[in-house]
Amino acid sequence: MRRPDSLSASSARRIALAAQGFARPRPASPAGRRHGRKLFDHVGIIQVDSVNVVTRSQELPVFARLGAHPRDLLPSMVAADELFEYWAHEASLVPIAMQPLLRWRMDEARSGNAWSGLVRFAEEHGGYIEAVLAEVRDRGPIAASSLSDPGQRGGPWWGWNRGKRALEYLFWCGDVTATRTSTFERVYRIAPASFSTSPTPSPSDARRGLVARSAQSLGIATVADLADYFRLRTADTKVAVDQLVEDGLLVVTEVEGWKAQAYRWVDAIVPRNAARSAL
Repeated sequence: MRRPDSLSASSARRIALAAQGFARPRPASPAGRRHGRKLFDHVGIIQVDSVNVVTRSQELPVFARLGAHPRDLLPSMVAADELFEYWAHEASLVPIAMQPLLRWRMDEARSGNAWSGLVRFAEEHGGYIEAVLAEVRDRGPIAASSLSDPGQRGGPWWGWNRGKRALEYLFWCGDVTATRTSTFERVYRIAPASFSTSPTPSPSDARRGLVARSAQSLGIATVADLADYFRLRTADTKVAVDQLVEDGLLVVTEVEGWKAQAYRWVDAIVPRNAARSAL
């Protein structure tokens, strides 16, 4: 059996920084969508969140890597169907090419593997959900507050009314997708036809693809790291890791000071230095 490769802690840090796009110089001029695409080649996904202490949290990874950029860079990529929002690592912006790798999660939502409150709601209000889907198809894009019968706010789920719950269930199932307003409210529309034109991989193949994408974006990682990137189950991730090792895409590696087994993406680079000041 081949002995694991070994890396110093410093080399592992430089691999991780390079994989996340911090070893490249920032664009000399304000970044555009072309630079945004290269950014997603590195990070794979960007989590979106309403936190806006400095600015919306999803803009910080962009600024850290690209510097000055149009404030509507990410929304413009969503509008052009280059990115879409879905539950990847929490709510995240994801390149459209990765949508097939998340269809198994959409199917699991339909079969009852989603937030328990939404699953119960779907079981009790199936007819209403179908009516909401028809309304989005007829009137969309539409916010929950603009539904013809949104219901009353109050109770759990951040005070969600039943219209919002229906839309969130449809969002989880992949029947609708969403954009964001300037106040971070989701506006829902029917998922574009481009979402379903490519073949659907098996769940195991899709999870292996997600782990591979995680490994590329992390450069060097443990099983726990690889599982967390797309919120995968650890057992499923370990199966995928073993397959990727067998395929020669992951290299078993010992990292100085790490207690857990590390895995290096086969094409990960170790730059001589990776120094960057970033927020």
